[in-house]
Amino acid sequence: MGLPKTLLILSCLCLGLGSGQYAPDLITSLPGLSTQLNFLQWSGYLQAGEGKYFHYWFVESQGNPASDPLVLWLNGGPGCSSMEGILAENGPYRMNADGTLYMNPHSWNLVANVLYLESPAGVGYSYSLSQNYQTNDQEVAADNYQALLSFFEKFPTFANHDFYVFGESYGGVYVPSLSAQIVQGSFATNFKGFGVGNGMSNYQLNDNTLIEFGYYHGLFGDDLWASLKTYCCSEGTCNFFNNEEDNCYSAVLEAYGMIQGIGLNIYNLYSPCWGAHGYQGRYTADMSNLFRTYQFNVVTPPPDGPIPGVPECINATAMYVWLNRNDVRQALHIPDSLPAWELCSSQVSSQYQRQYTDMAPFYQDLLQYDIRALVYNGDTDMACNFLGGERFVEALKQPMVSSYQPWYWNNQVAGFFKDYKKISFLTVKGSGHMVPQYRPAQALKMFENFLKNTSF
Repeated sequence: MGLPKTLLILSCLCLGLGSGQYAPDLITSLPGLSTQLNFLQWSGYLQAGEGKYFHYWFVESQGNPASDPLVLWLNGGPGCSSMEGILAENGPYRMNADGTLYMNPHSWNLVANVLYLESPAGVGYSYSLSQNYQTNDQEVAADNYQALLSFFEKFPTFANHDFYVFGESYGGVYVPSLSAQIVQGSFATNFKGFGVGNGMSNYQLNDNTLIEFGYYHGLFGDDLWASLKTYCCSEGTCNFFNNEEDNCYSAVLEAYGMIQGIGLNIYNLYSPCWGAHGYQGRYTADMSNLFRTYQFNVVTPPPDGPIPGVPECINATAMYVWLNRNDVRQALHIPDSLPAWELCSSQVSSQYQRQYTDMAPFYQDLLQYDIRALVYNGDTDMACNFLGGERFVEALKQPMVSSYQPWYWNNQVAGFFKDYKKISFLTVKGSGHMVPQYRPAQALKMFENFLKNTSF
């Protein structure tokens, strides 16, 4: 239900709503939520590129909103909604199957003000007046930057806060490319750093390491592994990424079929595939990130799932139903004219033009500035596996500060990390692609340590 009206007005006065926060976007109630909140939140639209309007949902910190950092969160795809972030990952809410909400005890807004942005246009409730949803990496970075400037126009007091950009999956492209716009832009922010979780940072490294990950996690037998090494490797170096040898192509195709085609959950190897193999018809945006060079003609299962726009193995039914309720749309200030919300937009992903296949040049440039970076990976993910993330960071050749070692949560090993100058690589043990969803407590500890610049 949200805050009672008298308490809401008092809170607005106490927290400075009258001195610059954008009152028309204030959320006064949330259908399905019975908990009284101790923070304010807004939902509405930010002007991105010309004629483009990105939907945002902004939650103030439950700590000290006047001084806590501001963090922008971006989900990936390309074409997937950051509403997954706020409702199923690191936001203050989680969803029951019946559409009711309950509080996430490990929400990132316990320690930060968090802005969730649906990007690019055509994703979720974001839209373009032209209804042309073809875009590319450069354009998305520019649009995200314009949306960020629009946010600071609506919420000018937050322009003085320490600011970070976080994202996951194809956020591995979104986050560094937006960060480059920020450091090169004329608008002054206290930009302190960025974090990428299970990110698509380098296609070649991701593909090559996925074959290693698959074998050493028991997905391939010795015969297939022998073929892969025989036909794809030479003088100790293996190329599973764009090898032109026919036998190598055949071996990689067979390996890819085991990863993608037998019913495994590519987002979390040790979790079940919700709905069973072949349940969801949509060929996931994340699968299209893998082995693009070969252009494998993999048969897509028929569209027999009841909920459109949901990646295979993922259960987003409650989220889909809730976000498309009329009372929820009204609470979030969504125009009646917009079509139904979907978790991932096939319209956007199918037309998306990928320009950056290696984000290392962005990192190398960004690390020249006085900012810090975190690359973290759940270690059971196959969409963007941890070996690829680790080797990506190693290849940046930053001076090493601390060697590979465990980090802990609740007196248990939570994963491993290695610190370099201005950048850390960290794994989260037993977590899949969406780290804040699979390991929420560990993710919050990681997040808080990074913001405070304390050792993991």
